[in-house]
Amino acid sequence: MKIVFDFGAVLFHWHPPSFLARVWAHRVPDEIEGAEIAKHFFQAYSGDWGAFDQGLIDAPTTADRIHARTGWPREEIVAVMDAVPSELKLIEGTAALIRELKAQGHTLHFLSNMPEPYADYLEQTFPLKEWFVSGVFSGRVKQSKPSKAIFDLALAQFGAKADELLFLDDHPANIAAAKELGWHTHLFTTPELARQDLVRRALLPA
Repeated sequence: MKIVFDFGAVLFHWHPPSFLARVWAHRVPDEIEGAEIAKHFFQAYSGDWGAFDQGLIDAPTTADRIHARTGWPREEIVAVMDAVPSELKLIEGTAALIRELKAQGHTLHFLSNMPEPYADYLEQTFPLKEWFVSGVFSGRVKQSKPSKAIFDLALAQFGAKADELLFLDDHPANIAAAKELGWHTHLFTTPELARQDLVRRALLPA
């Protein structure tokens, strides 16, 4: 069994409500307001941000579109976008899980919706090539989850059949899409629960 990791909120911390409350405090006083603002800024990873995720538009164009759509000052939008890498901190429990899986001889890949600038940052900052045999970033293949196209690209990249893969992702829509295509799946919430599932599947020792 080859194991495929999502990145945001699985291997790297990503929580838009608290992120916006931290970096945009004059507009977002708390996480409750942050959740509402996030709907307009990130558009549930569709719209402008979805196009950025897929590498169909660059960061300046994304900022232009968010400004035109919301009326927020463009320089503030750029500041938020520039702050995203600081939010992508390693989830240590997942990193420990990756090290344990590798020690057990498992092959690991990744499949992440990630704009190119942030993909570049992750590659430059973390030992992705040490942890993963290969991976797919949405911004580089011009497709994003949960579309069938990106799963097909991933299968080709990983050199595997669908039923040979276990996919860990935190978004139910992505899990549903993978399951429909025959992948084994785990809806990620915490590293601890993920490990329990891996033990149940006999992929890790108890």
